[in-house]
Amino acid sequence: MKIALIDDDSNVRDLYRKVISTRLVEFEQIEEAGSVAAGVELIKSFMPDVVILDIDLGDGTGFDVLQAVKPYSFSLIFSTASNDYAVKAFKFSALDYILKPVDETELQSALEKALDSRENQNLDNRLKNFFEQYSNKSSQQKKIVLKTLGEIHIVDIAEIIYCQSDNSYTTFFFSNGEEIIVSRSLKEFEDILTEFNFFRPHTSYLVNLNYVKKLDKSDGGFLVLKNGREIPVSVRKKAGLIQVLESL
Repeated sequence: MKIALIDDDSNVRDLYRKVISTRLVEFEQIEEAGSVAAGVELIKSFMPDVVILDIDLGDGTGFDVLQAVKPYSFSLIFSTASNDYAVKAFKFSALDYILKPVDETELQSALEKALDSRENQNLDNRLKNFFEQYSNKSSQQKKIVLKTLGEIHIVDIAEIIYCQSDNSYTTFFFSNGEEIIVSRSLKEFEDILTEFNFFRPHTSYLVNLNYVKKLDKSDGGFLVLKNGREIPVSVRKKAGLIQVLESL
């Protein structure tokens, strides 16, 4: 296994090396670069299995590196110091990232995921979705990437009717009857879908309010969706839900 470290801070690269050498024995070769130009050259000549790529480099950005090294044959981990919008776009596009200052345990976890050969599947499409989100900050995202065990789906947010939690798994239900199960918590999706008219009326459900037909206040309260599905409403969420519905 080969890993490329592309970051303009030599101290950060040293930390990466430390974590890799002490916690991960699978990596036999490690090379590094501190600029866009050097990073592009490194990826093309070294042909790494995994790339840890900083967003902000001295002579440009990590995105400049990616534009120059297509097609992608590696797993990718972004790193960023304080770029909230980038983090949001990472989540929408199902891209792995680590935040600076780097936590060694989080870095180890990200690298272990990157060892999975499936992590570079559809990287081109996921990055395309990311660039669309990141470069058009004034408009709302229209698509989200959902990763299952064997597939990567790029779906329209408007087609999601609701999401249901099952411990650390979330099932997405779509207007065409399709269902997709991903191994991420409902809370993660609540954080990024709330601004798209989604509401969490119950611990186990996140609902697209565009598909709500009515709120039935009997028996504690439940939502009736346009497809006939009934979604329970918890007591502590009822008042907030009524307020949101009245403002639509």
